[in-house]
Amino acid sequence: MKRIAMFCTVAMVITSMMGCVQRITDFTIISSKNIDLSNGANFKRDGKRIEGEDSKPIILIPIGIPNAKEALDNAIQGVPGCVGLVDGVLESEYFSFFFGYVKYRVKGTCLIDPNLLK
Repeated sequence: MKRIAMFCTVAMVITSMMGCVQRITDFTIISSKNIDLSNGANFKRDGKRIEGEDSKPIILIPIGIPNAKEALDNAIQGVPGCVGLVDGVLESEYFSFFFGYVKYRVKGTCLIDPNLLK
């Protein structure tokens, strides 16, 4: 009986320490900014992939709720002239063992409007 109780306790501790990354969606193009599509033919794709995230801490309970739009805004604002992301993914990540975090992460290739670089 003690062995079963010890096994259950260890299993619960290990399970509670695990984190989880979940792919929410893939997207062809996404933006949280207003885009002038009449100049769409002039847009350039940046060669590198960028990443943005919005994270909230967990101290026994979550202290706030992360926002996917904030993660997207952080990614777009990190590159001058960027108006959106193409060929990307939105993920949710969670880890907690008394302390931890919950966050949204956006990854994609930057779509640059050359008119904004001037």
